[in-house]
Amino acid sequence: MKLGLIGKAILNSSAPDLHVRLGKLTGIETSYELFDADELSLASLEAAVQQVMAAGYRGVNVTYPFKEQVIGLADRISDGARMVGSANTLVFQDGSILAENTDFTGFMSGYRASLGEREPGRVLLIGTGGVGKAVAFGVTQLGATEVLLVDIDTARAERLAEELVRFGFGARALPSDQVADEAASCNGLINCTPIGHEKSPGCPLPPQLVQSHHWVFDAVYVPAVTELIAAARAADASVMSGVSLFVFQGVDAFKHFCEDDDKRAAADQQAAALFAHYRRQLLGHNG
Repeated sequence: MKLGLIGKAILNSSAPDLHVRLGKLTGIETSYELFDADELSLASLEAAVQQVMAAGYRGVNVTYPFKEQVIGLADRISDGARMVGSANTLVFQDGSILAENTDFTGFMSGYRASLGEREPGRVLLIGTGGVGKAVAFGVTQLGATEVLLVDIDTARAERLAEELVRFGFGARALPSDQVADEAASCNGLINCTPIGHEKSPGCPLPPQLVQSHHWVFDAVYVPAVTELIAAARAADASVMSGVSLFVFQGVDAFKHFCEDDDKRAAADQQAAALFAHYRRQLLGHNG
């Protein structure tokens, strides 16, 4: 089974290791290639997708900054991807493209695996692009009472707030200059921007705003211990690292790539063990 990942700044991604490992665990011979737009002369996202389809790939994952754009290339769109308005997984079959969003399902699984039955409460979410949309819908499905959305593109944050409200969830766009005033009264702090990635170092909000009553999620996992995660640990806040999303969205994507129900079930059974493995490997401990 030939798989891959299309995105930018992905050369240190652990996705090849995860999917090849899942292939071995489920008895599917699997390869996984990286198509980094920063390193390759990709004429366009559409050209890259057509290239891998022609090469016999079963599917690809799609990451920053293509998750919203890739929806337009699909012949069929899953309900989750349609609701969120972005996709991170393309499955190819008989010349057609199915778009799925496993960031949405993976976030919810990762939240429960990391934070148990804790109620999300009121949440501040920074970054409303492809992964931000998925996480926003995921955290509201988990029971968040309100999601405050922050983005340098204020119109994009406002559009996402409107979409969430239309589905019956509490949400509103928050101007960036009000983040410091609102953070203390929030229960959860979420980063869905690239800030903190090895290619975009930094912290998406002032570290001193993180307090012990918060739970903190950072979608970035390269490095696994971002500046935000380090600030959360220092404040004795509860942590959900990007490793959780990486593992659970990856397992869900692999299940979509599989063509056999028994193989899907076998992949699903590996999720908890893989989460423990990558937390040890990428975070250096079991927390």
